[in-house]
Amino acid sequence: MIDIKLLREKPEIFYEDMKRRSRGDSLIRDFFDIDNQWKSNVRKENDLRKEKNTLSIEISKLMKQGLDTTHNKDRVREINEELKKIDLEQVKIEEARLSIVSRIPNILHPSVPSGVSDEENKFIKFAGKAKVSATNIAEFRKATENRGIFVDDDVERISHVDLMEMLNIADIARAGKISGARFYFLKERLFKLEMALVNYAIDFLSQRQFTVMEPPPMINKRAIWGATDMETFNEAVYKIEDEDLYLISTSEHPVAAMFMDEIIESDELPMRIAGYSACFRKEAGAHGKDSKGIFRVHNFKKVEQFIFSREEDSWDFHEELLKNTEDLIGSLEIPYRVINVCTGDIGSLAAKKYDIEGWFPVQGKFRELASISNDTDYQARSLNIRYREKGELKFAHTLNGTAVASTRTLVAIMENFQNKGIIEIPKVLIPYTGFDHIELNQD
Repeated sequence: MIDIKLLREKPEIFYEDMKRRSRGDSLIRDFFDIDNQWKSNVRKENDLRKEKNTLSIEISKLMKQGLDTTHNKDRVREINEELKKIDLEQVKIEEARLSIVSRIPNILHPSVPSGVSDEENKFIKFAGKAKVSATNIAEFRKATENRGIFVDDDVERISHVDLMEMLNIADIARAGKISGARFYFLKERLFKLEMALVNYAIDFLSQRQFTVMEPPPMINKRAIWGATDMETFNEAVYKIEDEDLYLISTSEHPVAAMFMDEIIESDELPMRIAGYSACFRKEAGAHGKDSKGIFRVHNFKKVEQFIFSREEDSWDFHEELLKNTEDLIGSLEIPYRVINVCTGDIGSLAAKKYDIEGWFPVQGKFRELASISNDTDYQARSLNIRYREKGELKFAHTLNGTAVASTRTLVAIMENFQNKGIIEIPKVLIPYTGFDHIELNQD
């Protein structure tokens, strides 16, 4: 949630921000319309209470003099009725104002590039050595602004969907029979590889001062609304019928809400937390996209980085989270690029977001593996998370970043590490899997 005080004092900041986002300024204008109604009612209420106090004094004097107080008492009753009506109206106005405020996005950092879609995200860097077939070289060069390192790929590669079926390491059809589209059974060594990824990511972050934990898979409405935005809520979040509970779409949300309505002492910051969870997503906005295989699914495992920080430190921690994920994906030997997400693609919570996109040689394109966001004080305001510094209370800054999203990373490994029907295991994962490749008919 934005700072209402700042909006009132410096509305030009928000008008300019909405212009950068190409979203129009109707929400800002709606806020001031309804806020003016609220202020008008506050003035009326103050005037009425002042009049009531004056009348009460007059009534007391008249009663001492034995004079008639009927007229004054009638007016006091009228004032009480008017105050009740104003109170009821104010409750409705405050609810409507809160609804508007919750939809005003975070203020963008000046370094966020302008653009209306993901086509205008800004390329930052490439790392690794990609395997690129002749037909995809032009696409690769364009996506890396001719700065990507690659080798001509003459290996005959097949899609992860066909590879999983050929090696009998997943069952999509039977999962569809009992659960519908975008579900799966992972089997044998592919399942063990998923567990290895998770355990490797947890150990990796443990060595970087993160407290590792598994949060609840369901949280209540107060927590989910505070931790997310309306677009994510509508497109991703599952509601538990007849319960005040929602399935989490990322461990970011329960971890963010851990300290809801709490005050943290300044010397406890930063708090680095790595949350492991199953993630549940409706994928309502992805109809027809990646409908086969396990790249875009309703349920997957993820290890998420999260930091609570002081306001002056959050931009340094944003870069720290990016480096963590780069180092992790780089250690898996998956070629990747980093992009600075543009104003039209960033969403409402983040003031700035990096995406890390892995190279998928079968698809001949980069696809998102991780995102790293600084939500500044926006999320903490919604959740009422503050810290105390030298006697002053301030809203914490919150940051999040994917470490590993299991199924997408599995697809990246299957596309990059396949060789004549065999999937080789990235070297750093072999101690976790206990095997160095996957082929047909293995335990």
